Amino acid sequence: MSDQPTDTPFIRFRHVKKGYRFAGEAISIFDDLDLDIPRGDFVAVMGPSGSGKSTLLNMLAGVESPDAGEIAIGAARLDLMGESARSAWRAHNMGIVFQFYNLLPMLTAAENVELPLLLKPVSAKERCIRVGKVLDLVGLAGRERQYPGLMSGGQQQRVGIARAIAADPDLLLCDEPTGDLDRKSADDVLAMLRLLNRELGKTIVMVTHDPQAARHARRTLHLDKGRFVDERETA
Repeated sequence: MSDQPTDTPFIRFRHVKKGYRFAGEAISIFDDLDLDIPRGDFVAVMGPSGSGKSTLLNMLAGVESPDAGEIAIGAARLDLMGESARSAWRAHNMGIVFQFYNLLPMLTAAENVELPLLLKPVSAKERCIRVGKVLDLVGLAGRERQYPGLMSGGQQQRVGIARAIAADPDLLLCDEPTGDLDRKSADDVLAMLRLLNRELGKTIVMVTHDPQAARHARRTLHLDKGRFVDERETA
C-alpha cells in the first residue's frame, strides 16, 4: 500500500455553518467553513480553547449536525442524515480514540476491543481472531484477559486504539489521544497512529493541544475563531 494519501477529498466540508444559543444569545462557531482531507491523510487540528476544535470533531463523528452546508465522508452525506442514521453510519465506518480511554472497567482488554464487532455480522470465532490480531498489532499480545484498572495509561490507550480499529474502519478520529499520558507513553501511542496511517492507510483526524503530538501527523491545521488560519506540512 502506498504511504501517500490520494488527491481526491475523502472528507469534505462546504460552506458549513454551526452555532449555539447560550443564555438567550446566539453564538457562532463556524460561519462558512470549508475543508478537504484526502483519503489516507493524517491531519492534526490545533487551536486555542473556543476555536471550534471539539465542534469540528463532533460534526465529523456525526454527533452534531451543521446548521447549514455540506459534510461528506466518502459517499455519505452526513448533513442529510437523521440522528439514528448518523449513529448507524458511525458504528460501521469510523473508530474513535478518546483522551480518557472510555474503557469499561468490568471488561477485559479483549472484551473491550470486541465491543464494536458485536454490531457486525461476525461469528464468535472471527471476533476472537480479530481481537487477537489488533491487540498484537498494538503490542498487547498476551494481555487479552487483563482488566483496564491493572494497566498503565499508555496500555489503556493502546486498548482504545485496538477497539477503534477492530472493525477495520477507514477513518479514525482522535480526541486529544495523548492528553492524559506521560511523554514516553504519548510518543508510543503517536508512533502507533503513524503506523496505522502509513502502513494500513487509515485516514486520521487528531485534535490536539500538543505541538509534539502534531509533528507525528502529515500536516497540521490551525483553527482560530472558527476559521482555518494556517496549514503546515509536518511529515
